[in-house]
Amino acid sequence: MLDWLYTAISWVMARWHSLWNLVFGDPPPESGLGGLTWVLAIVFLVVTIRVILFPLFVKQIKSQRAMQELQPEMAKLRKQYGSDRQGLSQAMMALQKERGVNPLAGCLPILPQIPVFLALFHVLRRLAPGKEGLYSWSDELTDEAAKAKLFGAPISSSFNMDGAKEQAILDIEGVTYTNIRIVAFVLIVIMCFTTYFTQKQIMKRSGPVEGQAAMVQKILLYVMPAGLFVSGFLFPIGVLLYWFTNNLWTLGQQFFILRKMPPPGSDAAKAKAAAEKPAIDPKTLAPKPGAKPVRPKGGRPATPPTTPPVGGSAPSADGGTGNGRPSGGKPGGSTAAGQSPPNRGKRKRR
Repeated sequence: MLDWLYTAISWVMARWHSLWNLVFGDPPPESGLGGLTWVLAIVFLVVTIRVILFPLFVKQIKSQRAMQELQPEMAKLRKQYGSDRQGLSQAMMALQKERGVNPLAGCLPILPQIPVFLALFHVLRRLAPGKEGLYSWSDELTDEAAKAKLFGAPISSSFNMDGAKEQAILDIEGVTYTNIRIVAFVLIVIMCFTTYFTQKQIMKRSGPVEGQAAMVQKILLYVMPAGLFVSGFLFPIGVLLYWFTNNLWTLGQQFFILRKMPPPGSDAAKAKAAAEKPAIDPKTLAPKPGAKPVRPKGGRPATPPTTPPVGGSAPSADGGTGNGRPSGGKPGGSTAAGQSPPNRGKRKRR
């Protein structure tokens, strides 16, 4: 039923293997470089899948942040509806629909990776020296992949093996069960530790949570690595390499996202908001030309007063000298515009 998926995974691996063969000059299959081409094929299978899924990862981040912004309103709804679970559920669904938030978007990047992992596990589990061609591979390519080594351990071998496959792998020149188990155990430990740190980073990325969500996060933090440690003894070395590479990609991707989009309420988010806040230009605070400066409460005026000249008075806003006398007139008097002073008129008549 899933043959199409097994064929697609094996085809992608074969294409990457051919590319690395060209890079390294088509090395012999039994050489170290021959095994390296298959190791790099598995590594770049991860790269291919994760690049395709990157838009879903960005959508997951946006969905998580949108759900965090809705938490205060959802808390109000819980208080409002109390024990009415049906009404609370309908109100929450209406709120999420109004804001365009989909809670299931947080699972988008994880779901497509599950069938890819199962398909690779199926292909490598069936891989063995001398076996017929698997899916899109020829007999020769299948045998070459089965004998490809990582630090002396074939990628098709696992910590625990039995039956005809075990005998076929141990018949490969230079392969020992001890070497296989050392490489497999080291990869299992590394896989568990990277899974733990990946889950810690996911918790940091999603921000603070409460209630059942916090409990689920703690369970995944410890239960998932423990489950992988137990099941890792059955995984082929190629699958352990796939999982380890996938964890490294996730760690790097989330580190990038956390720097660019820190979780709301975190110290990094506050520091970023403060750095992006525009600085106030002092020139914008100065009064406009001709405007009266405003004296702030408990402080100095925005602009310093004009210093009066020696022996005189500073000009006032109405054109006077600032001492109650209008310029060009007697004390307390005024001169209408367009009229001559009376004294000047009498002098002209004389």
